[in-house]
Amino acid sequence: MSYSSVFKDELFTDQVHIVTGGGSGIGRCCAHELASLGAQVVLIGRKEEKLLKVQNEIIEDGGRASYFVCDIREEESVKATVKAIKTAHGPISGLLNNAGGQYPAPLAAINQKGFETVVRTNLVGGFLFAREVYTQSMIRTGGSIVNIIADMWGGMPGMGHSGAARAGMENITKTAAFEWGQSGVRVNAIAPGWIISSGMDTYDGMAKAMIPRLQEAVPLSRMGTESEVSSAVAFLLSDGSKFVSGATLRIDGAASQGTRIWPLPKAKNNEAYNGFHRAVMPDVLKEANEEGA
Repeated sequence: MSYSSVFKDELFTDQVHIVTGGGSGIGRCCAHELASLGAQVVLIGRKEEKLLKVQNEIIEDGGRASYFVCDIREEESVKATVKAIKTAHGPISGLLNNAGGQYPAPLAAINQKGFETVVRTNLVGGFLFAREVYTQSMIRTGGSIVNIIADMWGGMPGMGHSGAARAGMENITKTAAFEWGQSGVRVNAIAPGWIISSGMDTYDGMAKAMIPRLQEAVPLSRMGTESEVSSAVAFLLSDGSKFVSGATLRIDGAASQGTRIWPLPKAKNNEAYNGFHRAVMPDVLKEANEEGA
């Protein structure tokens, strides 16, 4: 089997696209779709074994992929990695700033080290990678940058450190779009809501118990798929969005709209799109489905 994309074959032929956090979850799915559309995909992450596994999957499916181990929070490492990518593959056409991470905790329980660690991962790292891709390559050739943020417009209770970082990344998206537009560089953001991915299995306790019920707060009455995020990424990296810059696209089934006092009836006529042939259901949802059967 191969990725079933809604986009035309060879959309990204002869283009180099970087995917940070490409070793799992949404990043892995996006890397597969970009490769299926002809891109030379460059996977970035801290764990070589995860990157190697995804690289092998893509090659097995007939695509092209390489990887570089890099801690996006370390400036010199980012500089060296982007330079190595450009040396190995040439001009960079697209960057998906997907790498991130956080842990559940109320604000009063987050210490300075924990707050700064999450901000460095979700804000500083994304800024560093975008800046280096721009200054080392896109300033001369143009290109597209997509930043993955999150639904944080109503705050992020239980994850205030991540909410602060994501809000900062949205502002950087707008600033970069304005400053870098003169070089033919477009910068946009995507804010996924509750997406079914392997990341769900990293939570425990109360956060894990809440996951199977998240769909109850979504007007579409379901959670999203990795493919539904990847499709938006592919669009924003493509020529079809050449006049879209500084925008944030929410992929959350309208969960970020409305108020709590408005009841949500069961939705209908809404089948999920899942083009990712290697998608896997998180264990936390498998367990919930088995219990409900």
